[in-house]
Amino acid sequence: MAFEQRGQLRGLKVVEFAHVVAGPLAGSLLADQGADVVHVEPPGTGDAARAMGPTRDGVPLWFKVAGRNKRSVTLDLHDPDGRRVAHRLVAWADVVIVTLRASRLRAWELDWEAVHRLNPRAVLLQISGFGATSSLADAPGFGKVGEARSGVVHLTGFADGPPVHTGFSHGDAVTGLMGAYAVLAALHRRSDDPGFDGEWIDLALFEPLFRLVEWQVIAHDQLGVTPGRSGNQLAVAPAAVINTYRSRDGDWITVTSATLRSVLNVVRLLGLPEDEFATTAHQLAGRERLDEELRAWVAGRGTEECLRAFAQAEVVASRIFSAADIAADPVYAERGDIVTIDDPDLGPVRMQAALPHFRREPGQVWRTGPALGQDNDLVYREWLGLTGEDVEDLEKRGVI
Repeated sequence: MAFEQRGQLRGLKVVEFAHVVAGPLAGSLLADQGADVVHVEPPGTGDAARAMGPTRDGVPLWFKVAGRNKRSVTLDLHDPDGRRVAHRLVAWADVVIVTLRASRLRAWELDWEAVHRLNPRAVLLQISGFGATSSLADAPGFGKVGEARSGVVHLTGFADGPPVHTGFSHGDAVTGLMGAYAVLAALHRRSDDPGFDGEWIDLALFEPLFRLVEWQVIAHDQLGVTPGRSGNQLAVAPAAVINTYRSRDGDWITVTSATLRSVLNVVRLLGLPEDEFATTAHQLAGRERLDEELRAWVAGRGTEECLRAFAQAEVVASRIFSAADIAADPVYAERGDIVTIDDPDLGPVRMQAALPHFRREPGQVWRTGPALGQDNDLVYREWLGLTGEDVEDLEKRGVI
């Protein structure tokens, strides 16, 4: 299908030998901003993500988002001719994304040495459970194990309860985001450095979340402490008020502070003596009292009454949103954060917009996840220049 891309990354060519979440999300973020992303899948079965998650009338929903804005091609990498085509894709691309085990990458010549030989200016994003340089380089890895190793799960939950994983593929998703960021950093250097000789981004699934908890290592190193779980408060909090509170209506409201002044706004709202909370030290010492008072204050009022009072007092708060709340929220609508796309199986479907918003040259969502192998002809014939006879022969033998 002829299509003119929009967005910051028009003209960028990406090939993914990556399935399920982390690698494909990195590619998806690039595709949302206009990159031409080719998602390589095995013939017949395709990416395992195609069968994951909830369904409507037998049609899986998750891949409609996970595969959006990409080109799907089928290719049997177990076949030598399939690997030769894969190498042509590597030579064609600016960016190669892989999530296969290290030994499989070497066997199929999709590791750094092979990619660099095939395409010296390519950027390789390699995502694995434990990183390519560790003693566990060939071990399987999933996002939840990455979350567990990062320190994040140890910090999540209540002090008297078990550690808790977040309710989505947190480790995979953040790895995809950091992977996309890393790709763009390498491409910036490529654009400015005439001697650019390719780049190998080696990213383990535990590293992005580990990086984001900025204080855990230095606190352990310098203070000898191991921060633990503190519920909806924070082990290391910017200010004295951070928690969730239940209103008389049964809704949960989060209230947060990050400055001396923001805590004083809560103090005034509750009618407590300001002089007893005048300094940061006083506020931290009175943290439990503030929490108890605020919990009782919210519990005695309806949700809308609480939110109005918080707004008037300049206390930062929000009802905790469900997906239904998000779909009906005016701010999400004003921001254009949810878009409607026509899908050949489901009709109109709603999903997240291409984010973040670029106001001068925005990205877009132009298709939902494609059918398996939908773009074989476009990619193999037009983009790679394979002859019609070559493509037909590969089809007959089940290589594509």
